Amino acid sequence: MNRRNFFRLSGMASIALMAKTAEASHGPRPGAPEFWGVLVDTTRCIGCRSCEVACGEENGMFVPDVENDGALETLRTTDETQWTVVNHFETSKGDVFVKRQCMHCWQPACTAACLTKAMEKTELGPVIWHENRCMGCRFCMVSCPFDVPKFEYDSWNPKIQKCIMCWHRTSVGDKPACVESCPTDALIFGHKRDLMEIARMRIYNHPEKYVHKIYGEHEVGGTGWLYLSAVPFEEIGFRMDLGTTPYPEYTKDFLYGVPLVLLGFPALLAGMNLMTRPENDEESGVHGE
Repeated sequence: MNRRNFFRLSGMASIALMAKTAEASHGPRPGAPEFWGVLVDTTRCIGCRSCEVACGEENGMFVPDVENDGALETLRTTDETQWTVVNHFETSKGDVFVKRQCMHCWQPACTAACLTKAMEKTELGPVIWHENRCMGCRFCMVSCPFDVPKFEYDSWNPKIQKCIMCWHRTSVGDKPACVESCPTDALIFGHKRDLMEIARMRIYNHPEKYVHKIYGEHEVGGTGWLYLSAVPFEEIGFRMDLGTTPYPEYTKDFLYGVPLVLLGFPALLAGMNLMTRPENDEESGVHGE
């Protein structure tokens, strides 16, 4: 291979890798369908945990005994057996129940960190996981600011487990099982634009009832699940230190530099070697005795 072809191939490889990085770091393409989401009104949640039961039944996972397991007495996170949990908080305005699950970020850190596109942000909004693409690196777990993806450490064929917003239902416009099961309409499924209007109207019409904030509107660039609350969100276990910048944006400049380091620098060294090699050696292929 001569110098010209070497540099041409190196440049093409660098551009391709940079394009892949840019695709992973940004949100959906222009003109994509409007995202689905869910609005959670914590003032309406009664802690019945019907959502937990519906989620387990719908997805073939653990179905809790909500009458006898005493789960509301402890603070829980989602795990490899349950994609959603309801927690109980004693707050300045009394008891509050909060449903937790994957937040389905607009620009998810987990998909940007995934090397094989096993974690995918769909064009309809839900963040789903592809078993046949996963290599088990678990970067999605490390990158998630909400500590959602969980790994089946005890399984011979471990999987990443997280809420997929009932993708088999929402992909055809149906409600997630948890939303459909809620007896108090604490959960509303729809497009984010419509959910934001509903949330703003509730705050406007009942300013004394709600904190004047919609959690998920701006956090980490916005999330698919939005929350209303009667008390400050830190009282019900929400992180308030996440900022409004999507997490992939923090690493974008670094990732753009990776192709230059991996391909550009070796190409530079190879080019210098070619240019400094004696002309007769280059033509004959002899490098000395």
